[in-house]
Amino acid sequence: MIRLEGIEKTYGRKKALAGVDLTLEKGKIIGLVGENGSGKTTLIKIIAGLVTPSSGSAEVDSIKVTRKIASKIAYMPDTDLFYPYFTVDELFRFYESQYDDFNYDKANIVAQFLNVDRNAQLKKLSKGNRGRAKMAATFGREADYYLLDEPFSGFDPMVRTDIIKGMIQFTDSSQTIFLSTHEIREAEPLMDEIVLLNSGKIMAHEELEAIRDEYGMDAVTWMTKKIREGESIAN
Repeated sequence: MIRLEGIEKTYGRKKALAGVDLTLEKGKIIGLVGENGSGKTTLIKIIAGLVTPSSGSAEVDSIKVTRKIASKIAYMPDTDLFYPYFTVDELFRFYESQYDDFNYDKANIVAQFLNVDRNAQLKKLSKGNRGRAKMAATFGREADYYLLDEPFSGFDPMVRTDIIKGMIQFTDSSQTIFLSTHEIREAEPLMDEIVLLNSGKIMAHEELEAIRDEYGMDAVTWMTKKIREGESIAN
């Protein structure tokens, strides 16, 4: 499992995260939602070992998070960090050289499923097709945990649908997906749990089934209500 205790992160005078306590169980798809500037990307980068918290502790399967945690975590950033002159196939070969758990054949299967041309240069692909290639490279890994930062951002509905189908088809019940998203309606059918981050703090962490059955709400309505309640208390 992923366990965070008392995580704080400051950038100069700005506090991005303020005392985050969070436990994520294995084998679930968990959404991280919140308004812009709430700290979602910082939180994901801390779990991925790319950002060091100012205080608090972060563990994955009882192992302290450092950059070495990449051996257990497949991280997909919201920006393109790849060499633009790579072809998609060269991207896969690069991943194969970096990660022991990378399955080249699986990456090719994902790429075929997502209709990605493996011979195309990344710089010549549309944003949607680069997103598909990035997804294929990420899910080509047989990782215990997948951290996806805004995997649907900027893509048209067809690409979003392909990515969602890929997540379902190319992971199993032993693997965990933790994804941040503003596209809550598209992601809701995927998610087992949802974490609401607001002003650097965990405002709520609920099972989607409970939100639907106990509160009679969809995820967007629930999130909006929680944020308004928090603003009301603050005022």
